[in-house]
Amino acid sequence: MEEIQEIKVQTKEWSNPTAAGLVALAVACFCFFALLNGYVDATAKPLIGCWLIGGFVIQVFVGLLDLKGGNHAGGNTFLFFSAFFMLASGMEMLVSSVFTVDSRIDGWAWLALAMVLILWTPAFFKKVNVLSFIVLAIDVALPLIAIRDLRIFDENFAALPAYALLVAALLAIYLSAAIVVNTAFGKKIYPM
Repeated sequence: MEEIQEIKVQTKEWSNPTAAGLVALAVACFCFFALLNGYVDATAKPLIGCWLIGGFVIQVFVGLLDLKGGNHAGGNTFLFFSAFFMLASGMEMLVSSVFTVDSRIDGWAWLALAMVLILWTPAFFKKVNVLSFIVLAIDVALPLIAIRDLRIFDENFAALPAYALLVAALLAIYLSAAIVVNTAFGKKIYPM
């Protein structure tokens, strides 16, 4: 009688999707930086809206995959960023370029998001790394954006949250590169 050999099928788990989510975050932060600082004017909003909706697609998948992989803080943050930072902001930019709207409501929405992220921030400092500082920069930006959108301060105030978003974007680009390059080489090339 022939011996039947058992064939083991190895299933490969998915790679960490965080790098893609960080790239989407960086693109959004750069767009907001340019808009808040006046490097582009309001006529850029429909195009920014398109970029943000593109980022939504990436971040919703990243959030779900992070949650599947057990990354509770990162997965939930990517999910709410995908919905509000990306999709809602993107759609709003498209809508507000066609209709006259009272955009002060944004301040209230950003205020809620700022409070959530600030309260969740300790979860990102369990292990201090580049991601911790990305979250911290966004912690600075979101309440300032809320205050700006509530029209508590004038448009000149926009530079403060803009530069906090630029810091977050640059750190996100670096961290995404570190994740991709270090994973490709199987060792630390870029420190994290």
